[in-house]
Order: sequence, then structure tokens, then C-alpha cells
Amino acid sequence: MGTESSAARRVVDPRFYTLAGLGAALIVLLGFGKTYYLKLAFGTPALTPLFHIHGLVMTTWFALFIVQAKLVSARRVDLHKKLGMFGALVALAVLVVGPLAGITAARLGHTPGPPPLVFLVVPMGDMVVFATLVGTGLWFRTRPDMHKRLMLLSCVGMLAAAVARIPLEVIAKAGPLAYFGLTDLCVLACLFYDRSKTGKVHPAFAWGAAFIILSQPLRLLLGGTALWMKAAQWMVS
Repeated sequence: MGTESSAARRVVDPRFYTLAGLGAALIVLLGFGKTYYLKLAFGTPALTPLFHIHGLVMTTWFALFIVQAKLVSARRVDLHKKLGMFGALVALAVLVVGPLAGITAARLGHTPGPPPLVFLVVPMGDMVVFATLVGTGLWFRTRPDMHKRLMLLSCVGMLAAAVARIPLEVIAKAGPLAYFGLTDLCVLACLFYDRSKTGKVHPAFAWGAAFIILSQPLRLLLGGTALWMKAAQWMVS
């Protein structure tokens, strides 16, 4: 099994990935608390079974990342590996249920602000980013230094949909600039931590962050084209 350099192991706090996972989960809670996690308290409209399944699958993914990070921090790599196959299945479920939920939401006209068919490019783009990061992370599962960074970015990189639903007027007014900008701050925080602790940014963080950030303007450009509108209309029809 590949390992990190001894210097990196000495300076990187293994609790960072657990705390980062908890931070990402908190953003998800803030974004979807009113419509999912705390919907009974807010009295928001009932959800269809698909959206309940979507919420369960996504919650499982974030919770599993936290558990896996905690197991590594506790030096229970044996249990971490045993949960790995389950994690791959959950990732596959995300890639099946995520697009279905995004398309259904657009069909129903659910959106945090932008026109539904235009906003659909955000969750669909998230799935492309997620698939790339998780797939690469699983490929490098025998390289802990690569694997853990890519799996963390797979969580952080799809926070835009949650950020878009945080009930703050400033976010609603700023639109995609806030959705993606705040997500990018979380991504860059990972790079800053890496740089401050190891003296350099790990290549997995560097190219993973670049992939996430560059995908965002590309999505915005695509979302405003006639080609995307035609494709989105086909998906929701």
C-alpha cells in the first residue's frame, strides 16, 4: 500500500478530515434543514418518495465520509477498508438518484432563484464533478494521500446546491456568484490547510480544486445556451 511521506504524516492532523466532513455536513443541514431535515418544525410541503430517497442517500454519503475519516483518525484502517465497498455502492446510488432528483425538481419548477431549466445545470454538473472525484479517489484507494483528499473534495465540491438554499437574503440576491463563491471558499480552505501544514499543496487537492472551480463558469456558460435549454427540456419531458 502506498503511503504519505513521513514528514506529511507528522504534520497533518488526522482529525482535519473528520472536522472538514462535519463542516460540509453542517452546510448541507443549513441548506436543506427547512425543506428536509427540519421540515416538520417548519411545516414545509410534503416530499415525494424520490426526494426522501435522495435526501437519505446524500445524508448517508456525508455521514459515511465522517465515519470513514474518524476510523482512520482512530487507526482503525481495517474497518475503514471493510466499509469501502459499501461506500462505493452509496456513491453509485448518489449518481443514480441525484440526477433523477435534479430533473424532477426542474420539472416541478423547484429552484432557489434562477429559472428551473437553467438551474438544472448546477446539480447535473455536480454529478459530473462528483463522479470524476470519487472515481479517481477509488482508483487511488491504495494511495491514502490521494484517496482521502479526493474523497473530501467529492463532498465539498457539491455544496453549491446546499449553499443556494441557505435562507439568507444576501445569498438569494447574489445568485450563482454566492452558490459557487462560497463553495470555492470551502475548497480553497482545504488547500490553505494543506499548504500550512505540509509546506505545499498536494497534487490531488490542486487538480481536484481546479476541476471543481473551472467547472463552475463552464456550467454558467452552458446553462445560458440554446443547446442546454434544448437538452434540459428533453430531460424534463
